Amino acid sequence: MQASDNGNPELELALLKDGVGRRDAVQERCHGCHRTPLIGETVYALRHGAVLCELCRALEPDPPMQARLVHGPEFGHTMKLTDHRAA
Repeated sequence: MQASDNGNPELELALLKDGVGRRDAVQERCHGCHRTPLIGETVYALRHGAVLCELCRALEPDPPMQARLVHGPEFGHTMKLTDHRAA
């Protein structure tokens, strides 16, 4: 690899590709259209473990085992303040 005045663009590109590849490996994809469901979208789990998006679910004759919302990466890591004072 060759260094330039702006750092090392080859290394930066290699690290970027590696990070995107690792992120794509853990993201859930629709079994029908292979797209990544959006945050807030409902996905459906089938008996054989496949996940379908809302659009592909309409084409599936078998009923889903489970329906759930897609959450963002911050889900479960945020705090909610609740008021426990006597009313």
